[in-house]
Amino acid sequence: MTTKEIMTELAKMGSESTRKIFANHGAPKEMFGVKVGDMKTIVKKVKVNYELSLELFDTGNSDAMYLAGLISDPAKMTKKELQHWAEHATWYMITEYAVAWTAAESPFALEMANKWIKSKDEKIATTGWSTYCSYIGITPNENLDLKEISNYIDHIEKVIHQSPNRVRYCMNTFLISAGGYIPELRTKAIQAAKKIGKISVEMGGTACKVPEVKPYIDKMVERGSDLKKKKTAKC
Repeated sequence: MTTKEIMTELAKMGSESTRKIFANHGAPKEMFGVKVGDMKTIVKKVKVNYELSLELFDTGNSDAMYLAGLISDPAKMTKKELQHWAEHATWYMITEYAVAWTAAESPFALEMANKWIKSKDEKIATTGWSTYCSYIGITPNENLDLKEISNYIDHIEKVIHQSPNRVRYCMNTFLISAGGYIPELRTKAIQAAKKIGKISVEMGGTACKVPEVKPYIDKMVERGSDLKKKKTAKC
């Protein structure tokens, strides 16, 4: 399929109800409103396609940008391309998922994550935290830098309440990832969350809530998430 053919297909899949839902969550007007499940029928057809993913992302259409993350070839992505994606992502479904998944599976995962986390731009910072979370979820614990992750837990405890809206959400997710996947840091992550207390995140007037760290980690432990990492960051 070509980019033009895919855009035509996405347009047919879109619906007003889904557009309203996405808009409530902060999506821009440039979208068709395609459910992720429906979008995956296209993924089955094109599979992994590096060139096509770059073209789709640059359309600026939210659905196409998300699809780009699903069919991206992280091994081929350059740092320049990853940076371009981070800078041009339009809302959190793109920054925290499509871009983060691709970056996490790329050869530059930690380099980009650590760079983006330091950004004063809210969207780029959330991409950084989400990239690191995805990286933790797919990387064997013996290959993780536990000292660095531990330092980030300390950092989150100190600054989360003063951080931008979606950054707070992603920092909370980082505590869950660190505690859920890494037994050595589980107690520390839970204790940090306890000291932090309730965090306030504006969810666009939707019913979505910020996950509680300890209950979420407990569920991950029950599933054995720390013993069996995910094969891919994409979902």
